[in-house]
Parts: sequence; structure tokens; C-alpha cells
Amino acid sequence: MQGAVVSPSSSEVTPSAARLHYLDWLRVIAILGVFLFHAVHPFDMNGWHIKNPDQSLPLTIVTTWFSLWGMAFFYLISGAGSWFALRRRSSRQYAAERSRRLLIPFVAGAILFMPLMMYLEWRHNTALWGWTMSYGAFVLDHSPGFTPMWFGAVGYHLWFLGFLFCFSLLSLPIFQWLKSEGGRHVVAWLARLADHRGAMLLFFLPFLVIELVLRPLFPVEHDWGDFFYLMAYFIFGFLLFADARLATAVRRDGWLLMGAAVISLAAILFTYFKGDALVWSEDPSIPQYYLVWALVAANGYYWTTFMLFVGMRFLDFSNAYLRYGQEAVLPFFLLHQPVII
Repeated sequence: MQGAVVSPSSSEVTPSAARLHYLDWLRVIAILGVFLFHAVHPFDMNGWHIKNPDQSLPLTIVTTWFSLWGMAFFYLISGAGSWFALRRRSSRQYAAERSRRLLIPFVAGAILFMPLMMYLEWRHNTALWGWTMSYGAFVLDHSPGFTPMWFGAVGYHLWFLGFLFCFSLLSLPIFQWLKSEGGRHVVAWLARLADHRGAMLLFFLPFLVIELVLRPLFPVEHDWGDFFYLMAYFIFGFLLFADARLATAVRRDGWLLMGAAVISLAAILFTYFKGDALVWSEDPSIPQYYLVWALVAANGYYWTTFMLFVGMRFLDFSNAYLRYGQEAVLPFFLLHQPVII
């Protein structure tokens, strides 16, 4: 990623020759994290395509923790990449590049891998749980209506690429506006807010609003609630690098973000072990529902921004492993889940 600095006479970001290696590292490490997440999924207590009869509560806690922020982190990094991409490309070039790098792998992967993974899932569930549903009926049962859940139904783990392609195109007018004179004023205003120590702790509020408004309406994973929630992280990643003061604020407040992340995680665990968080999280008619999802939104934001700080603080270097990882990361992502299933 090409770096950015602030001009002495302006808050506008100007190019520099430096490359932000930590963004490359974070992307590679995140893909390895997804591999581990999927590799242990058969052994936790959360739903997945294939499950082991014996399941682990400690693994369930770890995978649930990662699921609270892992995908949001991916999209934040991807949004940052869009900032740098649009500094070197026109809107048409950007859209064409995203089609080549996201849409084509999604379509190819869905055609090559989805039928096999769905068949193996059906065979596994038939053998393990005594299902009598035919394979054809199983396929039809996995067909959603007008919803972004289609990306998961057609592509399984490749839903990530489908979402990212949509975010790239839907956000493009927003990104172009943010680069205009009016948009730069908004970015500069946000940067001035971030100048105050601890201000990054408050930037979770938009994600809180999206979660509390859309989650009751679209409670299913990968439905419209998830779609717009994750799209907000994609746009936020772009914003963080549109003015260098915002990224600087993340670096300054990193340890505060870690503290907030730990506290919010402890609160979630408290509601789980001392309350009935699983029941609360499914019933919008009770106040506890909004408490649980408010904690989820806060926890997701704080871990995501803290992990970005970790990259800034410790991973801004390059070596042969990073260069190899950058080349291998997309093929590895495409192939890892079919191999696991």
C-alpha cells in the first residue's frame, strides 16, 4: 500500500513514496486467521457445514470472539486499499480491476467448488444426523429470496468476495464525493474530532446505530443487516486513510482501544455466563436484546481498530514471507474451505 503524509499547509493527504507494509501483513495474517477459524469450526458448538459429534466450549468461545470482529476487519483493510487504488486509477479503471480481482474469482470458484462442497455437506448431514432429505431438496432448501445471502448459497466461503465486489461498486460514488471539495471538508471535520485523545473510542457510534436498527429487521447471518454493517467498515477503512490525522489517531489511541475491547468482551462473556445472552440476542421485544447487540457492535469496532493499531505498531516492514504471502493469499483463500470440507 502506498503511504500518505499531510501537507504542512493543508489537511489534505498527499502521496509519499513509502509503502504501508502493515496493511499487506494484516491482510495476509487475516487470511491465515480465516483458515484456522474454518479448520476448527467442525469442533465448536456454532453451526457450520460439517460438524464433529464431540464439540468444545473453549473453541466455541474463541471462534465466537473472532466472528465478532474478523470480517469487519477484512472489510476495513479492503476499504483502505480502495483509498490507495483510487489515487492511481480512474473510476472506470477501479471498477474494471475489482471485476477482474473479485467477480471473476467468485464466479469461477462458485462453479468449480460449490457443487462439491454442498454435496459433501449433504452426505455428511445425512450420515451424521440421519437426514432423509434428497440432494435436490437440500439444494432447494439452501436457496434464499432477494437477499445478499445468495452469495453464500452460491459461493459458500466466497460470499466474502461477492460482498466486497458489491461494496466496491456501491461505495464508488461515496468515495468520489469524499475526494471532492465538499467531501474533503467532511473528512477534515472528522479528522479534527479525532485530534482529541480518546476520540477514536467514540467512532463506534455509527456501527452501533446500524446494528441496532437493521439487526431486528434482518437477523440472519449474511442478510441485509450484515451487508450494510460490513459495508460501513469498508467505507470507514477508506476514511481512515483519506486524512493522515485519522490513522494517526488510531496509533495514538491504540492501547485505549485495547482496553475498551477487553472490557466489552468481558461484558459479553458476563451476559453469556450470568444471563441468557443467546436467548436475549434473538428477541427484539426485550431490552436485553439491544444491550447484547450494542456490546457486539462496540466489541467488533474496538478489536478491529486495535488490530489495525497492532499492525501500525509492529508490522510496518517487508520481507520474503510477505512478498510470497501477497501472491499466495487469494488462491489460498479460494481453496482452503473446499479442502477442509
